[in-house]
Amino acid sequence: MRIFRFLKIILVAFRFGLDDILLSHPRLRLLRPLTKLVPFRARLKLPRAVRLRLALEKLGPIFIKFGQMLSTRRDLLAQDFADELAKLQDQVPPFPSDLAVATLEKVYEKPINEVFFKFEKQPVASASVAQVHFATLHDGTEVAVKILRPDIAPVIAHDVALMETGAWLLESTWPDGKRLKLREVVTEFARHLEDELDLIREASNCSQLRRNFLDSPLLFVPEVYWDYCNTEVMVMEQVKGIPISHVTTLREHGIDIPQLARMGVEIFFTQVFRDGYFHADMHPGNIFVGLDGRYIAVDFGIMGTLSDEDKNYLAQNFLAFFRRDYRRVAQAHVEAGGAPRHPRVDDFEGGLRAVW
Repeated sequence: MRIFRFLKIILVAFRFGLDDILLSHPRLRLLRPLTKLVPFRARLKLPRAVRLRLALEKLGPIFIKFGQMLSTRRDLLAQDFADELAKLQDQVPPFPSDLAVATLEKVYEKPINEVFFKFEKQPVASASVAQVHFATLHDGTEVAVKILRPDIAPVIAHDVALMETGAWLLESTWPDGKRLKLREVVTEFARHLEDELDLIREASNCSQLRRNFLDSPLLFVPEVYWDYCNTEVMVMEQVKGIPISHVTTLREHGIDIPQLARMGVEIFFTQVFRDGYFHADMHPGNIFVGLDGRYIAVDFGIMGTLSDEDKNYLAQNFLAFFRRDYRRVAQAHVEAGGAPRHPRVDDFEGGLRAVW
């Protein structure tokens, strides 16, 4: 099964001309004539960034997740790639509404009109593992219904297995492979994906974060309606806000951008150092701003926890960075196991100083 999935990845890469993107690197341009020998290679009509996004969408959830992660690193990507991959945050092609209704009726074991007074078949957001529809309960409560993509688990399992094989090969053949602990990275990634496939777990995450910030002037977290939740369906309070990336719209509504930035920092420090429990997937597609100026968080599939040791390590790093004490930064990394012990701390300090 892994070999067939690998072949599909290769075919999709050639279909969308991803080899053209890779071989644009000066060191690899000599290999470009070889790609013309491939009979099924696509004619490159679409812009390169669009082709990359379409290829990731075609390959499925894990690749979409990878694109979402890349989209947040505008310091590493060209502008066209960053802008196009940002569409993967909440504009992934939806699955058919009939399948969404079928999932709901299977979960609730009754017709959808007996569960919801009104259900909007057109999704308001679609992401890598689920999509969201607005609905109204029979008591008039407006809700958001998150529905897992049908038959997504086997696809993710196959891709994770392929990643595990790739990580093993890299660790076996690449000198830096073991140092980077690639198999551990894949295991951690797979664990988070497994959490995302259980919407009961996500509902629990949402409820915990809501309790932590109940009546907060900084962050609003929607209420979960537990009577309607299942491993495949999560129903929560419907929230409406402005995407955090729409800066012009925020200004038009009188939102104080510098104040918003300060609030974001305070929310981060509160989650990390007060609660030791934080939203770990805060890309722009998951952050909105209400008209009252508060942040609104959605999508609670990936959360993080911190021990007291973790908090101390972060505090040491923050203080050292603020003071520009690069030696202390280097020492903290070595003490925490984030850097090998054999290089001299002096050398590590020099490298940090050169970067910052």
